[in-house]
Amino acid sequence: MRIFEFVNSSMIRLALIICITAVHLMASAQSLFKTDKDISVGAKQTQAYLGKLKGKNVAVVGNHTSMVDSVHLVDFLLDQGVNIKRVFAPEHGFRGKADAGEKVDSGVDSKTGLPITSLYGSHKKPSAKDLEGIDIVIFDIQDVGARFYTYISTMTYVMEACAENKVAVMVFDRPNPNGFYVDGPMLDPDYKSFVGMLPIPVVHGLTVGELAQMINGEAWLENGVKCELTVVPCEGYHHKDVYVLPVKPSPNLPNQNAILLYPSLCFFEGTSISVGRGTDHPFEVFGHPNMTAGSHVFVPKPNGGSKHPKHEGLPCIGWDLTEFGGKNVQEKRRLILDYMVNEYREFPDKESFFLSNGFINKLAGTGELQKQIEAGMSADEIRATWRSDLATYMGMRRQYLLYPDF
Repeated sequence: MRIFEFVNSSMIRLALIICITAVHLMASAQSLFKTDKDISVGAKQTQAYLGKLKGKNVAVVGNHTSMVDSVHLVDFLLDQGVNIKRVFAPEHGFRGKADAGEKVDSGVDSKTGLPITSLYGSHKKPSAKDLEGIDIVIFDIQDVGARFYTYISTMTYVMEACAENKVAVMVFDRPNPNGFYVDGPMLDPDYKSFVGMLPIPVVHGLTVGELAQMINGEAWLENGVKCELTVVPCEGYHHKDVYVLPVKPSPNLPNQNAILLYPSLCFFEGTSISVGRGTDHPFEVFGHPNMTAGSHVFVPKPNGGSKHPKHEGLPCIGWDLTEFGGKNVQEKRRLILDYMVNEYREFPDKESFFLSNGFINKLAGTGELQKQIEAGMSADEIRATWRSDLATYMGMRRQYLLYPDF
């Protein structure tokens, strides 16, 4: 009897979602994978910006992803004679090694001797003093296309501070590895936070350059201010492309599969479910010590990307998406909300599934998602509630596209 109950459970529904057929996997190949060999990022378009930097005092907002081929942007610009005065560092730090949410301290870059001002420490928005004597701030960081990925929040604050202090902003654009679709709930202003600052869906389908144009064009900065903005576009990018990043963008997004799964699995960060932080496969697995449904077991342990992982040292039962999770996203071109919906249905203690701090509402940008899941709505029923807002957003989005759309 227990075997039949197990077979009829929603675990099977989840297993069917995870175990995609070979036909579907072949269909996913229709999307075009691109790399740095196919696409030339904004930082490489020197003819478009070096003349504008001549004689200017420059600051760079960058990290370990700010590369021009194999050379860091700061070193590259210094070799080009650009007068860099300061570096601003986002979450994870200038070299990209800090844990998620870990305070990043200001300091000095050991290689160049340039002062580094943290924008993920005592303050997240550059102060007037930080910008004193600066003519242009360059933003060049690889984003992954999700509203809760904080590099775009840093960009928003930088644009706002520069607008208030009459400093120009130049964005060196990079492809969006999740730029081939748009999905998720829109941000409700009541849930605005550093993991959701802008009234856009969870998967916004824009490059940072396109998003910067939208921020300015829609007057989303405080008091409606607008910065003097220049975007240096990529060459060869198309929104239908699935761009494979040459450098992992943060410690817990180690590969393309994790990057594609991140927008779908990050909702679990607002629950008691582990997404594999503290393992070799963060954002490629998920599970919990008290689950019985699942074919994969992993044990979170402290590592370079997570000093204190959720359920540290405890065997978590769940699912392994390393082989085909990203392909599922690529084929369906939407959030795979079924993971969350089905995990809640199977969870033995519903009262403790969502964290009591309400973090799920900040990640979702709304208080509705938790209520919908608790009410037993299916993934398709929940997605239907986003349809009208997404249609409106898509109309607005078209005004700011720099590249052919998907």
